[in-house]
Amino acid sequence: MRVAVLAESFLPHMNGVTGSVLQILRHLANEGHETLVIAPKAGDVETDLRGADLSGARTTMLRSVPLPSYPQVRVVFARAAKLAAHLREFRPDVIHLASPFVLGWQGTAAADALKVPVVAVYQTDVVAYAQKYGLPAATSIVQSHLARLHRRSTLTLVPSSASMSQLEGLGIDRLRRWGRGVDAIRFAPEHRSAAWRQRVAPGETIIGYVGRLAPEKQVEDLAALHDLPGSRLVIVGDGPSRPALERSLPRAVFLGHLSGDALGEAMASFDVFVHPGESETFGQTIQEALAAGVPVVATGTGGPVDLVRSSVDGWLYRPGDLIDLRAR
Repeated sequence: MRVAVLAESFLPHMNGVTGSVLQILRHLANEGHETLVIAPKAGDVETDLRGADLSGARTTMLRSVPLPSYPQVRVVFARAAKLAAHLREFRPDVIHLASPFVLGWQGTAAADALKVPVVAVYQTDVVAYAQKYGLPAATSIVQSHLARLHRRSTLTLVPSSASMSQLEGLGIDRLRRWGRGVDAIRFAPEHRSAAWRQRVAPGETIIGYVGRLAPEKQVEDLAALHDLPGSRLVIVGDGPSRPALERSLPRAVFLGHLSGDALGEAMASFDVFVHPGESETFGQTIQEALAAGVPVVATGTGGPVDLVRSSVDGWLYRPGDLIDLRAR
């Protein structure tokens, strides 16, 4: 089978969407399918993917522009005819839309012209993002666009019960629950390292966070835990909010972006993992922390509700209630 993957976000920008696309490419390659990835080009120069493991997939990178509030995220504004030409040349049997919005909308139009089925993956709560990035007036427009896009898709895959309910509320009925796996070799309790703990926060209880440092992640809420006696916040990740967070959380340890075995070691070495974001459709890092044997404290809304069993492997706190977060 020939599968065209239209990714709203892709390398070199690493986030949940990119990670899922890379996992999909591995699976498709293992099953013997041929894959084309169409994604935003990172700037005016050609994106160098020579060192990336794309599992044999071909790539077509299209001209894009950066989001003003988050320049690492780029949006494709290619002509529909150009996109259709790339797809026509590849002759896909199915088009997979990874977290579709702008490129995804163009993809549905091209799919209609080519009479090819479309499978969309709802992975980003763009309505919540519009609010977090100071565009509350655009919420209804974004919501309407989202509803139209997924109604045009042959099938939409959702990662959680909260996402299912959200899209059902928009009148979308061709939905199927599609959970996520976790790398149980990389994320495992045996990777806990006394040497790592001694180097990062000697003798202290480590409260960890892993993820993008961006407004929608609400990492600033961790200020409620910043002065807990005998503890240290350790933050793994990068993004536009990092400078402000370093100023507001002066005692926290910022390790930047980690991946591979280094990330597995860090995750297993936490004493507790905290995830404050209220706009998560799933929460992959929560699942990774649990696989590493680390209890999780997360907000009781969205994707985390399906993952965290309160008083068993973690705790859910009331959304927006930072006193409740601290009490956990």
